[in-house]
Amino acid sequence: MHSFVRPNQFVALRLPSDTTKITKLEPNTIISLGKYGSFNANQIIGRPFYLTFEILETPGEGSQLRIIPAAELHAESLITEGSGEADGEGEELDMDGDEAPMRTNRETVDDNSTQKMTLEEIEALKRESGGAGRELIAKLLESHSALDQKTAFSLAKYTLRKRKKYMKRFTVLPMDVSLLTNYMLEEKDAGKTMEMRDEHIGLVGCWGNVHHAGNTSVEQALSSRPNGRYLVVDETGGLVIAAMAERMGILYPHDGEYEEETGVPGGAEESQGATAKRRRHHQMSASENTITVLHANTQPNLSLLKYFGYDQDNPDESHPLFAHLKSVSWMQLIDPEADAIYSNEPSIIPDEELATYKSSKRSMYHRKRNRWARVQKVVNETRAGDFDGLVVATLMEPASVMKHGIPLLAGSAPVVIYSPTVEPLTELIDLYSTPRRTAYITRRREIEEQRRQESEQSEEQSRESPSVLALAELEKDFPVDPSLLLAPTLETSRIRPWQVLPGRTHPMMTGRGCAEGYIFHAIRVFPSQNNVQAAGNPSRKKRKVEPTQQAASTASGSGVDVEMKA
Repeated sequence: MHSFVRPNQFVALRLPSDTTKITKLEPNTIISLGKYGSFNANQIIGRPFYLTFEILETPGEGSQLRIIPAAELHAESLITEGSGEADGEGEELDMDGDEAPMRTNRETVDDNSTQKMTLEEIEALKRESGGAGRELIAKLLESHSALDQKTAFSLAKYTLRKRKKYMKRFTVLPMDVSLLTNYMLEEKDAGKTMEMRDEHIGLVGCWGNVHHAGNTSVEQALSSRPNGRYLVVDETGGLVIAAMAERMGILYPHDGEYEEETGVPGGAEESQGATAKRRRHHQMSASENTITVLHANTQPNLSLLKYFGYDQDNPDESHPLFAHLKSVSWMQLIDPEADAIYSNEPSIIPDEELATYKSSKRSMYHRKRNRWARVQKVVNETRAGDFDGLVVATLMEPASVMKHGIPLLAGSAPVVIYSPTVEPLTELIDLYSTPRRTAYITRRREIEEQRRQESEQSEEQSRESPSVLALAELEKDFPVDPSLLLAPTLETSRIRPWQVLPGRTHPMMTGRGCAEGYIFHAIRVFPSQNNVQAAGNPSRKKRKVEPTQQAASTASGSGVDVEMKA
């Protein structure tokens, strides 16, 4: 991503209260940060990321921003660390090795009476200072009557609380998937993203083998497939799509090197002194390094992609997702003829007649033809299958998704399913378990043998023949084919922040509780049509030797050794 803030870009503003505000930096607009103040967006456009600014309110001149130097930030961060003294009971060793009582806060009375400044005085000082709260915090510390009774750690915590409350600062951070995940989880509605955490995002990308090997030449592209095609069912508002696109190098608008060349040899163009031209890409026109989204509505819900410059309703043609992100509805996948867009081809109008139309009518005709051709191409590509991976994050029944999604995968393609609860995935694990796979293969072979015998007896097979009825009963007992997946595994992961201090090492008690979240992953395989017998290597047992033979062999062996040494 870019190192500098650009206009009309979403950025994250980290506030002193450890909260994040995501805003779009439109030129000549005022960004409000609530009690921390406001500023003009032009003051940070063009500046580098990760700078910390201080809002200075000058009467008559409005708000100004001051860049806080790194030395000042580091000096303040050392204060918050404290000296490591404990607030509880205990003993510690002095310099001579003797036990000395540890300083505690047991006798300290810290309430509103210890602060001599009144609320009216604090408000008046806030209006007069106009700075970033440094003078106010200094006055609060001076007027605290029990400040000398605090331990170094308690003083650091008290100073940190006041700094979070009164310091008018913010840090500009670039938008990425990790930041957006934590923002949706902690400060927005976590249910919209199925309560996914950073750990889940990492596991989905890892087990799904989501990657991008970079742009390759024509010869390399024909010999190998470094760029994958992934099939996705995403009900997290586009968070999973964003995480995969970030790994594939097609998420951020400046990743513009995805465009194809004109096909003219580069050497010939350079010899003519002309730069290589680019083809204009159409929507969903990429053939590799693509993401195909399966959705149940008219269009998928990918609202979170707006934070990365991709507007679903009005996409920018220069964005990499414009060509590499494709969408197919479940109806178009299962029964494309029932879809009105796919099946109803607009009538072809001759060029002579089309020339007599008005420009608006001609544009409408071309839009309909292009839309039908685009849908035809994407649906046919999806139904042809050969995808390199299946990633699912949905509240639908996983078995229904696997029934139609697994046959579209290529061999050794990974399958990854995320669920906030474990129950749907345990049922799926049972459907693909080894006992069910064995029972399915056995019954399937029996039905095939029965069908072969019926075909030998009669050329025409009725719909109510025993084999057909047995096959229908088999599909009823086995909603999915358990022989299509290998090594189904269920796992979870969660990172909990800990406070590590002398005498006080424990998990942070203010962490947000949410769904645990579980990941199912397996490998797509093609079952063999023939019987496979794997007996393995028999164990090699030592042959029993008679004592007389063993003595003879030892003697002969020693004789050989003597001769070799001689």
